[in-house]
Amino acid sequence: MPDRGGGPTGPRIRVGRPSRRVRTLLMTLGVLAVLGMAFTMFAGFWTDWLWYRSVNYSSVFTTTLWTKIGLFFVFGLLMALAVGFNIWLAHRLRPPLSAMSVEQQSLDRYRMGIAPYKTWLLLGITSLVGLIAGASAAGQWRTWLMWVNGVPFHQEDPQFHLDVSFFAFDLPWYRFLLGFGFAATILSLIAAALTHYLYGGLRVTSPGARATAAATGHLSVLLGIFVTLKAVAYWLDRYGLAVKSSDFKATDNWTGLRYVDANAYLPAKTILFCIAVICALLFFATLWRRTWQLPVIGFGLMVLSAILIGGLYPAIVQKFQVQPNEQAKEAPYVEKNLKATREAYGIDGAQVTEYSGTSTTKDKTTLRDDVDATASIRVLDPNIVSPTYQQLQQMRKYYAFPTNLDVDRYNVNGADQDTVIGLRELNLAGVDKQNWINNHFRYTHGYGVVAAKGTTSDAEGRPLFTESNLPSEGDLGTYQQRIYYGEKTTAYSIVGGPQKEIDYSDDAGEKTTSYTGKSGVNLSNPVNRAAYAVAFGEPQILYSGAIGEGSRILYNRTPKERVEAVAPWLTIDGDAYPAVVNHKIQWIVDAYTTTNGYPYASRTTLGDTTADSLTATNDNRAVVAQQNQVNYIRNSVKATVDAYTGEVKLYQWDTEDPVLKTWMKAFPGTVKSKSSISADLMAHLRYPQDLFKVQRELLTRYHVKDATTFLSGSEVWQVPDDPSNKSGDAVPPYYLSMRMPDQKAQAFSLTTTFTPNGRDNLSAFMAVDSEAGTPDYGKIRVLKLPTSTTVDGPKQVQSQFNSEQDIAESIRLLKGGDSDIEYGNLLTVPLDGGLLYVEPVYVRGGGLKYPLLKKVLVTYGGNTAFEDTLGEALNKVFGAEGATPPPADEGDGTTPPPTSTNPTVREALTDAQEAFAAGQEALKKPDWDAYAKAQKDLEAALKRAEDAQAEADKGAKASSSPSPTSSASPSGGSGSSSGGSAGSSPSPSPSPSSG
Repeated sequence: MPDRGGGPTGPRIRVGRPSRRVRTLLMTLGVLAVLGMAFTMFAGFWTDWLWYRSVNYSSVFTTTLWTKIGLFFVFGLLMALAVGFNIWLAHRLRPPLSAMSVEQQSLDRYRMGIAPYKTWLLLGITSLVGLIAGASAAGQWRTWLMWVNGVPFHQEDPQFHLDVSFFAFDLPWYRFLLGFGFAATILSLIAAALTHYLYGGLRVTSPGARATAAATGHLSVLLGIFVTLKAVAYWLDRYGLAVKSSDFKATDNWTGLRYVDANAYLPAKTILFCIAVICALLFFATLWRRTWQLPVIGFGLMVLSAILIGGLYPAIVQKFQVQPNEQAKEAPYVEKNLKATREAYGIDGAQVTEYSGTSTTKDKTTLRDDVDATASIRVLDPNIVSPTYQQLQQMRKYYAFPTNLDVDRYNVNGADQDTVIGLRELNLAGVDKQNWINNHFRYTHGYGVVAAKGTTSDAEGRPLFTESNLPSEGDLGTYQQRIYYGEKTTAYSIVGGPQKEIDYSDDAGEKTTSYTGKSGVNLSNPVNRAAYAVAFGEPQILYSGAIGEGSRILYNRTPKERVEAVAPWLTIDGDAYPAVVNHKIQWIVDAYTTTNGYPYASRTTLGDTTADSLTATNDNRAVVAQQNQVNYIRNSVKATVDAYTGEVKLYQWDTEDPVLKTWMKAFPGTVKSKSSISADLMAHLRYPQDLFKVQRELLTRYHVKDATTFLSGSEVWQVPDDPSNKSGDAVPPYYLSMRMPDQKAQAFSLTTTFTPNGRDNLSAFMAVDSEAGTPDYGKIRVLKLPTSTTVDGPKQVQSQFNSEQDIAESIRLLKGGDSDIEYGNLLTVPLDGGLLYVEPVYVRGGGLKYPLLKKVLVTYGGNTAFEDTLGEALNKVFGAEGATPPPADEGDGTTPPPTSTNPTVREALTDAQEAFAAGQEALKKPDWDAYAKAQKDLEAALKRAEDAQAEADKGAKASSSPSPTSSASPSGGSGSSSGGSAGSSPSPSPSPSSG
């Protein structure tokens, strides 16, 4: 034993083994540490399983999990076996005696050093490469499922005449297998070469042969396999040309074969395939010839051929055949690209119609009446009025509305009404006392819908709410108002246990509730509590007394993340919107199936294509998986998320989409049939914004069908910048109930405008019918303006508004000292060959923290108006008032003056009649100043009559001998009559504000 602190003769301290108790303690601690690490890794897996089971989509979890596990083990094992076998084989083929050289002597110490650990080293290397390969293969679960479940498109590509499913489902999997084969071969080759070198099979500096015959044969076979895989790659590259992106002046992200591809690259790939096969056979022949001379020559020729045939020859063809006559050479291939792109993005049915841009009707009254029939013009901008909702309907600081509200339509009194809707969601930042109990137990949900008419406002510029207050009441009837799942609900909540939740507050104080839904994961199980304590990094979940029998944890609470979790194969639209459906608040989420393997269809990046001035200021509006490059997209699924229970339902929307059919085959039972959609839900479904934005971006170039025009670029459009936003981002599309020229009635539509590339005048107007369940749903209509004349575009219209002297002065007065002006959505409405522009103007100033609608800008045919209401602005622009009810008595066009025995009343009523007549005359001219004066005179006269009659009635009551029947006397009758006349005297025609 070693000495401790003493000399040779000093005392010795014997250090014995730790006592049994200490050993037991250390062993226990070690076991606990291992178990703790294992449980930490297990917690994430377990909580995911519990969540999927709670939403009844456990099949998605298990299918995905087993697919990943299967791919991990299969490809991990294949990689480990390939590398391990070649290391073992190289070791087995080592020479019995190493050459006596300085090189080999220096390697002897390495051989001796690893000799005792050869088996463990082999296992370690193979395990490492197997783990890496398995993890990489597990990430290809989507590719595998699409390949094994793929269904045909029943459409052939124009070059190889193969079904599109080969390119969309098969080719990606073949490319993965090829890549895996290359990786396994290269790793095996490196491992085998190092082993041969270590054991003397390969020599670098030693005299004599550089490689033994065994090493030569082994490495030649591996090189032969590599070259064989290269031959397969050349063959697959032939098909890859149909989905290859390249730079082409006609468009960005051009996809498909061009002239040089079909006439140079395609034959070159075939030739290189043949050369690679021959070269591979030469490498395999070294098993008999034991020399690398011919294989090396063959490999060199293959590389040279790749440079000359695969690189130089296509460049020559492009330079001397294509460029001198590019349009003629490329036209057939451009036509294929045009056709495929239009089909892949669903724009092949777009109806492009010539539109003059100039009105042909001279009757202004007729035009004025046509406005109401053509569109229900929405002046309430959902992207501006959220602060107004917040100020007027927040009620408590712990409630909030989304930054951007939504536009929906509701049937009120038998008529569809465009409605701006938002939910009063939970806002934890507004909770006064922040602590774990308040944030996760007490404040758990929002409360109620707030909705307002989209086409008007009150006299002060505030929204006219059709559903408001707390609890909400109005036109939407009775429904479950508690909102446990919403766009702003990102924190987890623990509900249903002993701790009561704050439901809402009113004048009587706070109301409490306890969640009775079946959503979330039950925390009664201590294992579940421990797992969530680890997963959320919150130990209080494990021991808190606020959690008990019936406690459930709610998380993944935003509609988009719930849909994305249960359907990870879908791409989610950026704008989920709420609707009251069957007495429940339902979030409606649009979802897409996509692929980037549609032959000849040009690619687009979803994040770039769907960006606009709203997504620039609100990331929540961005499409999920926004960096995906796709060249095929369908709105195949409509999803709903119940705001109270969190229940997720997926409905098949596109019944013909082969990509959706493939995923439904991979995940059976997850998507309900289209026939399962109720009529109430169907009434609130709409055409999705992100799909519309992708389609409008493609239509800037692909609205033309002629290859020559496409190549010239003379008809390229662009989406204009938002004129009401200084960010320089694209104008967002707007929902609007309107009627296109070929439609007989208004339809809920999504609209946008186009301008010529690099210019500001209007080139086209686009609308898509968004009325779900109707035959025309999804029909794209494009009104193409003439190129020979210019029609003002949005930016020019906005500039015209700002440059009008009277308007500029009015805006200056509106701004006052500390007020701000906010321009709302600039709506465009086709009307009688011309274009009507309408833009609401909001004022946020003084002590107000929210915008109020104060003015409406309207322009049509060069006439511009800036008035308090939409009706007044339209009346001024068209110089005529909308249709009004006829007078009560149309005998001679006049109304006889009312009579009264009271001279003061009689005189006032006569003045009222004269003021009314003057107002009517002013409307005919129209003379708005005179009309306003007549209205004031009318109001004053009626007030005098009312006061005089009230004074007379007071005197009658003070009489000494009142008679119960005195009202029947002539005098009394006259008095009553005159009083009635005062109240029901000829009312003026509706003022411009009523229009």
